[in-house]
Amino acid sequence: MPALTHDIEDLRLHSRMYDAVIDEIEGRRIRIGQDWLVDWASCNYLGLDLDEEVIGAVEPQLRRWGTHPSWSRMLGSPRLYPQLEERLSDLLGAEDVLLLPTISQIHLGVIPALVQQGTLIMESRAHKTIYDGCVFARGQGATLRRFRSGDTDELARLLREATARPVMVCMDGVNSMTGDIPDLKTYARLCRENGAVLYVDDAHGMGVIGERSPVEQSPYGLRGNAIVKHSGETYDDIILVGGFSKAYSSLLAYLALPTAVKDRLKVAAPTYLYSGPSPVASLATVMAGLDVNDKRGDELRTHLYRLTMKLLSHVRGLGVHTLNRDDTPVVEIPISPEHDLIAVSERLWRAGQYVTLAPYPGVPRDEIGFRVQLTAAHTEAQVDALNDVLTELAGDGALRTAVPQPRRPVD
Repeated sequence: MPALTHDIEDLRLHSRMYDAVIDEIEGRRIRIGQDWLVDWASCNYLGLDLDEEVIGAVEPQLRRWGTHPSWSRMLGSPRLYPQLEERLSDLLGAEDVLLLPTISQIHLGVIPALVQQGTLIMESRAHKTIYDGCVFARGQGATLRRFRSGDTDELARLLREATARPVMVCMDGVNSMTGDIPDLKTYARLCRENGAVLYVDDAHGMGVIGERSPVEQSPYGLRGNAIVKHSGETYDDIILVGGFSKAYSSLLAYLALPTAVKDRLKVAAPTYLYSGPSPVASLATVMAGLDVNDKRGDELRTHLYRLTMKLLSHVRGLGVHTLNRDDTPVVEIPISPEHDLIAVSERLWRAGQYVTLAPYPGVPRDEIGFRVQLTAAHTEAQVDALNDVLTELAGDGALRTAVPQPRRPVD
């Protein structure tokens, strides 16, 4: 069966790399049944899920707060919330921060509350959860338009044509599949010129990229304070959404925004009003993760960059196509159309490599393949072993060659 015919249901039924039950973790290795594999599917970019300082911070907070103070947020929040919001405001350089359990909750509750019966203009490659929030807003009366990722001329046209106010442009920061970093300055300028708000989901950039400096140890920048600071931008007319389920290994998410907008969302966003708090363990690990970030975050990011370049340099040297142009630790590798995604995943499994599969419609048909996510808990030896497998796959013609592929038009 050709790779292009596979969908998510095929993977669920026939691939061991879908809906797996993990029996054991040892460093960045996992055991599934009797098989030990190197885990390239984890999004724990800084490796804080395995950090002893972070793990040790959980029990004291559990003793103080219990496992889950279950007030709805409109009634009350543990003191940990304002403490974290204050620390995050300082790290991000934002006026204020609002915390919610997940980015999915943020998109579903906040996008409709902010745009009301106005206009949403969504990037074509924006995450599915952004799309869900936009569709929900459309059901409540908003107008929804889409523009091709990177096509700023099309975005400018849609902004000029938007009549229903307010107008909000929704997009990814570091893209969850390609790993690419958008030209945020251009998007922000277009939005400001047209009286629109730019709403950016930087789930995969938070903790990895940050403010630039002459003394930075890698092109990721310093402090891991996300794409707005990395781009040298201000928060004027920008709302930044980020999460801690990636680099900080915790169930928590945030919006960086003006205090006036935060206060408005506290009475208008259902996912704030009626959702419970994150588990105390998650709040504790974010607090400890911020401490680790202050002390040795840049060292972790430098190691992560070295590993990422070890992989990307090898892939590019093989002449293999990857969508990653910006050297972030999210590396998607499309397979050739003559090869079968499940068969390729089995070869990776037998070689002890566990990756994230990327089937259609999660990616365009010409990008079907797999995604590798590097973390600071990986080792150079593990990257070497993965590179060996990729060399074999490339030699057999299983991976797409590095010839630019045409983008699919937006549906």
